[in-house]
Amino acid sequence: MRGIIRQKAEFPVLPDLRNLGTILRILLAVNGAALVVAFAREQRWDALITQWIALTSFVEPNLLLELVILAMIAPWLSGMRYRDGVAVIALVTVAVTVAVHALVDRIMPGLAGSLARQIVIALGMALVLLFYFNLRVKALSPAIAEARLQALQARIRPHFLFNSLNAVLSLVRSDPRRAETALEDLADLFRVLMRDNRELTLLEDEVLLCQRYLDLEKLRLGDRLVVDWNVKSMPGDALIPPLVLQPLVENAVYHGIEPSSEPGTVSINLFLSRGEVHAILKNPVLGNGRRHQSGNRMALENIRERLALHFDAEASLESRVTKESYEVHIRMPYRTQRPEPAVEPHADAQRHGGLPRNNVHRSRAKAHPRGLPGVPQTEIASG
Repeated sequence: MRGIIRQKAEFPVLPDLRNLGTILRILLAVNGAALVVAFAREQRWDALITQWIALTSFVEPNLLLELVILAMIAPWLSGMRYRDGVAVIALVTVAVTVAVHALVDRIMPGLAGSLARQIVIALGMALVLLFYFNLRVKALSPAIAEARLQALQARIRPHFLFNSLNAVLSLVRSDPRRAETALEDLADLFRVLMRDNRELTLLEDEVLLCQRYLDLEKLRLGDRLVVDWNVKSMPGDALIPPLVLQPLVENAVYHGIEPSSEPGTVSINLFLSRGEVHAILKNPVLGNGRRHQSGNRMALENIRERLALHFDAEASLESRVTKESYEVHIRMPYRTQRPEPAVEPHADAQRHGGLPRNNVHRSRAKAHPRGLPGVPQTEIASG
């Protein structure tokens, strides 16, 4: 499933007809147009609502039936060229209009109105909506670059890099192999963070990234950092925007673990429920209710914006503070269709025996399900 906003400059494009935001905009636009027509026909305010209801009683059956059909064939439409897709939508519009007109004429003879006029209006509205969605994609495309800039600013804080390097330096003589593995983890982590992160990624890859980050933090925080992974019901094949979980995990460590001298638990719960992917992250709060220094809202706003760019109204991010913890809850639609894979640099493939770096990561993860060898591992709870 592609995001609601295409990440490549390919215009014109068909809208995602299964997206909740797209469906709501179509409903609002068509019913708004019916209200304008009712206002033009009826000048008296007391009769305006009656006129609007009369119009929508004919419009709504057409609209709802067409939306259902288009949602059913949306995967097929997404693989078509734009012109072919528009032609199919036009055919569906005409067929639905004819079918509903025949049904109304059979139930209420003489009240169905002119079929030709209804076809022209329905086709006109469909073309106007397609034009609007193309304008919206073009208008929001600059926001992709802006969101990426914000993502760069909201990524791993400089203090983490310096602290991690100092932790590795302390191991160089006492445990060289462990230090080497930690440096590899650090390089892998920053490579992911600095690549083009506009395409959707697998949830299992995002979890592996978070585990690498937490393993590095474990080097310096030691027993103060306890991680409770609950991934038994996690849909690893779900597609999510990249760098959605890692900034939240970093915030949890920075605000919940670092300020305290006592051990603290960062809880990460990932599960699938009713066709939606849920991610719930919790971290301790200070006894006085304050967060470490000033609470950084940049990561939350950045993630919320990128969720909207990819999933529109189908995704959400909520946060709350309780007496014992700070909780972030992300909700996303469950999508599994992989986007077009990014082409890895040839030199990078050669360094890893002809395999893309992604595949090298995944192979190591499978060989060591609790993380990478030689680095203190965070616990994974499967309950």
